[in-house]
Amino acid sequence: MDQLPQSILFCCDHNAVRSPMAEGIMKKLYGHETYVQSVGVVNDLEIDGFAIAVCEEMGVELSRHQSRSFEELEQMGEALSGFDLVVALSPASQRKALDMTRFYHLTVEYWPIMDPTGLGETREAKLNAYRQTRDQLVDRLRDRWKAE
Repeated sequence: MDQLPQSILFCCDHNAVRSPMAEGIMKKLYGHETYVQSVGVVNDLEIDGFAIAVCEEMGVELSRHQSRSFEELEQMGEALSGFDLVVALSPASQRKALDMTRFYHLTVEYWPIMDPTGLGETREAKLNAYRQTRDQLVDRLRDRWKAE
């Protein structure tokens, strides 16, 4: 069991599904024990409605999430060097995180979490795909830091 980092940044492609889900779930599981943010390689999508719905099922509020990119995070005064751990949830975000942090002493981990967008034909099938992604994140977080 690892000790919780003081600060963690989750990243994915658009900061609309996986990384906001990870941010919200991390806050739900660990409260304010660690500082948590999320970003995307690009900010070109709003928070995804299916991500909001499946996180609501476990009491995680995502509807007020504001998507942002790595650059926007830094423009807001949050230096990447200030995070103890960056968790990339997509290959593109892993490349971006490694590129942007190569001069910093911080850890970038890659967690291959399923991208549920575009999966499922019906609303229920789509929700089930998003639930799988949510549950993958819950499992990874609990395995990594032993949440209750």
